[in-house]
Amino acid sequence: MTFGLVPVILAGLIAVAYGVVTTRQVMALPQGNERMREIAGAIQEGAKAYLGRQYTTITLVGLVVLVGLAFFFRDWIPATGFAVGAILSGAAGYVGMLISVRANVRTTEAASRSLAGGLDVAFKSGAVTGMLVAGLALLGISVFFLVLTGPVGLEPADRRVINGLIALSLGASLISVFARLGGGIFTKGADVGGDLVGKVEAGIPEDDPRNAATIADNVGDNVGDCAGMAADLFETYVVTIAATMVLGSILFADTILLGVNGEVSDFTAVERFMLYPLAIGGSCILTSIVGTYFVKLSSGSTNVMGALYKGLIVTGLFSILALAIVTALITPFGETYDVVSADGEGMRSFTGLSLFLCGLVGLVVTALIVWVTEYYTGTRYKPVRSVALASESGHGTNVIQGLAVAMEATAWPALIIIAGIMTTFGLAGLYGIAVAVTTMLALAGMIVALDAFGPVTDNAGGIAEMAELDGAVRDTTDALDAVGNTTKAVTKGYAIGSAGLGALVLFAAYAEDLRYFAANPDRYPFFQGVTPDYSLINPYVIVGLFAGGLLPFLFGAMAMKAVGKAASRIVEEVRRQFRENPGIMDRTVKPDYARAVSILTGAAIRQMIVPSLLPILGPLVVYAVVGTVATKADALAAVGAMLMGVIVTGLFLALSMTAGGGAWDNAKKYIEDGNHGGKGSEAHKAAVTGDTVGDPYKDTAGPAVNPMIKITNIVALLLLAYLASLGA
Repeated sequence: MTFGLVPVILAGLIAVAYGVVTTRQVMALPQGNERMREIAGAIQEGAKAYLGRQYTTITLVGLVVLVGLAFFFRDWIPATGFAVGAILSGAAGYVGMLISVRANVRTTEAASRSLAGGLDVAFKSGAVTGMLVAGLALLGISVFFLVLTGPVGLEPADRRVINGLIALSLGASLISVFARLGGGIFTKGADVGGDLVGKVEAGIPEDDPRNAATIADNVGDNVGDCAGMAADLFETYVVTIAATMVLGSILFADTILLGVNGEVSDFTAVERFMLYPLAIGGSCILTSIVGTYFVKLSSGSTNVMGALYKGLIVTGLFSILALAIVTALITPFGETYDVVSADGEGMRSFTGLSLFLCGLVGLVVTALIVWVTEYYTGTRYKPVRSVALASESGHGTNVIQGLAVAMEATAWPALIIIAGIMTTFGLAGLYGIAVAVTTMLALAGMIVALDAFGPVTDNAGGIAEMAELDGAVRDTTDALDAVGNTTKAVTKGYAIGSAGLGALVLFAAYAEDLRYFAANPDRYPFFQGVTPDYSLINPYVIVGLFAGGLLPFLFGAMAMKAVGKAASRIVEEVRRQFRENPGIMDRTVKPDYARAVSILTGAAIRQMIVPSLLPILGPLVVYAVVGTVATKADALAAVGAMLMGVIVTGLFLALSMTAGGGAWDNAKKYIEDGNHGGKGSEAHKAAVTGDTVGDPYKDTAGPAVNPMIKITNIVALLLLAYLASLGA
């Protein structure tokens, strides 16, 4: 087992080395004139100040959780796992922010020379973030697993190992939900507030230096879209691999594998199926690195999206080969595995080939979700153009059409996910679904690179505008930014789809873990006589479904209201500065950017606390409340049903918000490109209104639902683990 982990750890180290080398290449590039460097410095200062305060707050919450884990489990492993996950998740987001706030000005300078140059710098900076996210995630989970099964001497399927992996996932998820929510409140408060006063009231362009919210808006792009997405996909990566490992340990406990000729395998079943997801992640990190070198514009081409997709396609093709090699080495195609659930029911047989096909399904699901999300958010397609057309008849029709597109956009992703679940379950049962999701997340390095490309190009355009560079430079950065808007929407769709399936794997782990405990009451006395009943005629299952279905809506409402409050504060501040300093409009007085950043920082930190506690407390409250009026079995069934309710409503809500917000945003940009009257027209004003609704949809509430879904499931798994540790 130790030997099998060495290549995985080596792949993680290669990803980190790639990040270090590429960072040096980007940092060596020119930063433009003094004015450009001054603006970039202000953005860097604001981003560091915000993340410093945010991480201070998160650390205080994390310490409470850390102490709680140590107290309830009376064991150092869960607390250590939580700390590892939290620290690495925070590091991934912070490093991603540090790179993006330094690459933005270099992208502007490169764009002043050529479109290809701007693309190269922006994508390289995104690739640094992407590879560091994937590398740190893989290193964290593989090294922690190696320490537990090597120096500590625990068996891979030992409950302490499983509890440690679950706690590591909780640490990553807790940081992610704070980063997503706090960063989203900050960035959208600045964006919405700045647009309402600047574009609509003052009639000045986006990123105009006279708007006091411009620096805050650019800071927000980095702390929300870059640091937030980095932490989001870091935790999704960790949670999915950990859940697949936990599921493998439960499903294949006490099983001996026979090879093609009937010989006993060198590895136990548990060792193989816990190593397999790690090996998939390690091999696909290498294919993602290869894919980054194919992101280049052909001579004379202006198809930026095509250049980015070229890298993604190459990564996918090489990943198929890598998946085949990993499968052949760990679960050979000709071997057949019989799986029986812990209660002796649900016999299922599958082969190594079946697992390879499940991985292929995961890659196909990724490609289809990316394509569907681009269709609903790209300016070339009917949905965005229908929102732009609706803007001609007013603000209300823009909002109505945007909401219609948002709801419609959930259909195809849901059908794709349904098909993926049915196919992979038919091939290899629950573990087949887990393998498909693991393969989806194995591409996280390239996906994060595409996402981080967005805020860098957005900042580059803002710097060009504020530094009053030649219009041709802004045209080039606008071309990059338009693609960046689509890549951000596409990667959010990918993140949501993979998060939904990842949460399903967590739910499967909960259900199988509960079955296992109930089937072994001698070892786990608390579960003596517990027979969970998930049937819909059990009223407590219905209670759990309703409670779980409520959580994403309540969470989303709190997030939207938080953005509204933050935006209102910014509107008041920018109006005050215009009113008290008339020289701002004729450029004789410089706005107070720092005050706007400070106002948003305080608002975001205050508003992110309560919503972030919902997924932590939800399962505990449901178990406690139902447990006071019903049996242990009913209380545990209610928690299980709650998890399914969270997954279903959370998936649809997040997909709707993300696609709808992207459509509103790009409909505005489509009009600004000269369609339907162009900038300043009535249609443009209506589109700005729609975008102010869509901004918190796609960049705050929608993405933050991702970690919220998984935290709920992880807390439920830890609840089971705690109950299993009780003597009676």
